[in-house]
Order: sequence, then structure tokens, then C-alpha cells
Amino acid sequence: TRATTLAEKHKDYVNAARIIGVPGARIALGHVLPNAWGPVLVIATIELALAIIAEASLSYLGVGMPATQPSLGTLIRIGNAFLFSGEWWIVLFPVFALVILSLSVNILGDWLRDALNPKLR
Repeated sequence: TRATTLAEKHKDYVNAARIIGVPGARIALGHVLPNAWGPVLVIATIELALAIIAEASLSYLGVGMPATQPSLGTLIRIGNAFLFSGEWWIVLFPVFALVILSLSVNILGDWLRDALNPKLR
């Protein structure tokens, strides 16, 4: 966020607004924030997918959420005991849910990047 804001701060439209006497808060809220919002949203969606995968990984290892809280990692760990007993779907469905969830959040981030990029319009 800071790097994007600093990059936007030195653009010509900010300097032009400063020259004509627009207050600093209005420049920040009206010019810099809308242009810095796109990259921040894209990075946030990517970090959200990574956080979901990290939580599932920690829960799979048994150090994440408590056993009483539902988690995809816990469901995969519990289903792992039934994997070779012929009940493979117990582990397969939470794995598919985790993959689809993280993939959909990443696709949302890609869509946001394309939708909010002014160079692609």
C-alpha cells in the first residue's frame, strides 16, 4: 500500500491538483486513494488465498484450529485415516473444497486486477 501510494503521489495529476490549490486531504481521498485501491485489492485476494491454505495446512498438522472447530485441514486429517479402507471420498471432498476455494479466490483477484487496471480499458 505504501509503495503504491508513493508511486501515485509523484504523478502529474497530483502535482496539477496541488498547483491549483486543492487541499492535501482531498487529493489523497479523491485522486490517490482511487488509483491505489486496485493493486491493494488484488494483493489482498492473493493473501487471502494463501491464508486459507496456511490455516488448512496447520490444521492438518494438528497445530491450527482446535479440534472442536471445523476446518478443512482437520477434515482432511481425519479422512486420511479412512483413505485406504475404501472410503476415499471422506478425504477427497475436503481436498476438492480447499482447491476450489483457493482457486476461486485467486481467480477473483485476477478478475479484479483486469477490471481495475486503467491501461486495459
